Amino acid sequence: MKRLTASLRLLTSTFAMSLAMVPAWAQSAPAPAPASVLSLELNAAQPSEKGCRLTFVVNNALGADLSKAAFEIALFNEAGVVDRLTVLDFKDLPAGKTKVTRFDLSGADCGKLSRVLINSATECAGSGVDPAVCMRALKTSTRTAIAFGI
Repeated sequence: MKRLTASLRLLTSTFAMSLAMVPAWAQSAPAPAPASVLSLELNAAQPSEKGCRLTFVVNNALGADLSKAAFEIALFNEAGVVDRLTVLDFKDLPAGKTKVTRFDLSGADCGKLSRVLINSATECAGSGVDPAVCMRALKTSTRTAIAFGI
């Protein structure tokens, strides 16, 4: 019985010491770097007097201000055929800021729009910003029935 009690004390002591080391180990692990992301959400597509109004929510989490950001998009009709190419100019996008922007697409019918494809970044400028970052860090999402992406 003494041997069993001694073994249990040793096991309990070892377990307690290992638990005491967990916080020290967890604190020594480096925190992961925040992801550099430019989030672009197609938030709404509504008929307007001019045609179809697309509403986007964009968040610049790149860690740097963008003085200019513009993207060429391709609009696909209900048959999956490219209807047109156009450039959407989001203008300046301050770092850490979320911005809502609307674009009226003249003559476009929202009901016949099946897909919006980001073809390329036509402009991506900012102090110390690599022009390729706008496409490389772009993450797209949609809250509409329209497919949206790269």
